[in-house]
Amino acid sequence: MRVSAVICGAVLTAMMGAVPMLAHHSFAAEYDTNKPVKITGVVTKMEWMNPHARFYVDVKDADGKVTSWNFELGAIPVLLKQGWRKDSLKEGDQVTVEGVAAKDGSNTASARRVTLPDGRRVFAGSAADNPQ
Repeated sequence: MRVSAVICGAVLTAMMGAVPMLAHHSFAAEYDTNKPVKITGVVTKMEWMNPHARFYVDVKDADGKVTSWNFELGAIPVLLKQGWRKDSLKEGDQVTVEGVAAKDGSNTASARRVTLPDGRRVFAGSAADNPQ
């Protein structure tokens, strides 16, 4: 009976370790490095959470049509090392974002570099510079 409990515990522990791996995605599976994007627009939302921070930008074209973009950033610890803070982007900030577009054709991209409202350019901690 005791051996069964130990084996069961070991199996459960191994399974719990595999769940985060399944949830994480490959950069190359989602984004196309041959589809660079550079947009300027207004931040509508910032999500500072793991495994990747995200922010949303509305871009207005010459005709006034607004397109919403979803940008993925790196992991929080990487962003902190790059000089980011939770309040680096605020709703209403105008930013320029350089990155690579999603393969599925949606308005989603992995940000590489962000020019903040004060003119500072910060790296986005993206896997785009080291795709897996």
